[in-house]
Amino acid sequence: MSGQLKGLVLGSGFAGQGHAEAMRSCGIEVVGMVSRTAEVVDEVAAEMGIPYSSTDWVDALNALEPDLVAIGTPGGAHYEQILAAIDRGCHVFCDKPLTTSAATSRELYVAARDKGVKTAYAASFRYQPHALLAKKLIAEGVIGEPFETECISHYELNPLIPWGWSHRIDLGGGRLSNNFTHKLSIVLHALDATLIDINGEARNDMHRAPVVEGVHDFRERGDFAPSADDLDSIEWRDVDSEWAYSVMAHVNPAIATRQPVSSIFRHGGMQPRFEDDYVAFYGDEGSVHIGGAYAQGPLHVKKRDSDWERIEVPSSITDSLPDIEDDTQRNSTVLMRELVSDIRGDGYCGYQTFRDGWIFQEAVDAVRRGDGWFVVPTDA
Repeated sequence: MSGQLKGLVLGSGFAGQGHAEAMRSCGIEVVGMVSRTAEVVDEVAAEMGIPYSSTDWVDALNALEPDLVAIGTPGGAHYEQILAAIDRGCHVFCDKPLTTSAATSRELYVAARDKGVKTAYAASFRYQPHALLAKKLIAEGVIGEPFETECISHYELNPLIPWGWSHRIDLGGGRLSNNFTHKLSIVLHALDATLIDINGEARNDMHRAPVVEGVHDFRERGDFAPSADDLDSIEWRDVDSEWAYSVMAHVNPAIATRQPVSSIFRHGGMQPRFEDDYVAFYGDEGSVHIGGAYAQGPLHVKKRDSDWERIEVPSSITDSLPDIEDDTQRNSTVLMRELVSDIRGDGYCGYQTFRDGWIFQEAVDAVRRGDGWFVVPTDA
């Protein structure tokens, strides 16, 4: 596709703003932004120099005729927005979750495939520098034949976080949709693997949440938590999303193995950590351990009969990434670059698409059902 591409952003929060910046870094003209609150989207669009702002995404699609639509709205709003964009021949970049059910995620994947538009699914912490280093080391044979992976995290979230989309599965909430998806992406990318089957359980540790006005940036929601003195006088709403999960999976890596790799994913959203969160890969010749729930680092390697050794991220990796300090923004910008490069005709380089978004949602739904091992479909 020749000429400058036009981009439309749905969502004016930190995700939408980040998508706008990512598109601009790829040379896309951001022609409009849409969000549900007029005064907010007007203000954000003006601050970012975006010429068009609206609360009606259908009008925006029709008026602006964008080449690429970036979805930064809560997951419960994705289905209709994405389907409309696909119907108009737009390429689509979408945050996780793709939708709130495997059935609707599959429908979007099939619609995009049949329409011939490019899509990107942003479970994008696979681009963390230390996760990319792990991928490099595993491919070089540092751990030998992969045996196991572990992803362990505990967040100790405030139980009085104001009620919002994260508290409802039908709005796109839940730790499986918004935490597990990143970890699964890291594991599959590092091993160059495919997901075979999955089993697990999810638990809701927060059955109601206070209603508080004024939260716009998801990252700042904790600042709006009510004090103990206000609890008897405020409104409360029910919560049905999970805040903890225990998941087992088998994955098939590119490296030849005698059996599938066993993967464990454990997360407690409300529980405190004692040891640091981590992501780890174990093989018959060595192990890779990365600090942080999302592989923020540092990274250590242990070979048989040796001590743990810290390995720094080489310049070959850091120089390939955008010079952006914020992990979320840097990772989504990498994915945006890969998508836009493909749109412009440079070819597909293996980035995650709506096919991955559908497969991930099949896995999430299976864990929520909790009815035993589920063989994950690979084609629709």
